[in-house]
Amino acid sequence: MKALPYIKGEELLTNKLIDMRVQTQSVHFVADRKLLQFIDKKVNKLDNFYDRIIDADVILRLEKTGRVQDKVAEIKIQVPGDTIIAKEISKTFEGSVDGAVGALRKQLIKHKEKLNHR
Repeated sequence: MKALPYIKGEELLTNKLIDMRVQTQSVHFVADRKLLQFIDKKVNKLDNFYDRIIDADVILRLEKTGRVQDKVAEIKIQVPGDTIIAKEISKTFEGSVDGAVGALRKQLIKHKEKLNHR
C-alpha cells in the first residue's frame, strides 16, 4: 500500500492508502472468494519491498501431470520500464502463490538495488 498525501482543510494528511491493481484470472475453473482475498493480500505485501509497482496480473491454472493435478500460479508485476515474472507449481494454489510471491520479492529487491547503483 502506498501513502498518498491529500489536503483536508488546512492540514496535510498522509494516511490515505491505495492498493496496486491486482487482476486475477483463473483458467478452466472458478476461484472462490477466499482464494482471491489470499492472493490480493500476498501480492499487495510486495509493495513493502518496492513501492513503485504499477499492477500485478495473476494467472491460476490446473496442470495434469500423471494422476495428480498440480496447481500453477504465474504472477507478472509491472514496474516502470520493466516486467517481472514468477511462476510456481505446487499441490495447492496457496502454496503456488506463496512460492511465486517469494520469488518476486527476491527479484524486486535485486531490481531496486540495480536502480540504486545507477
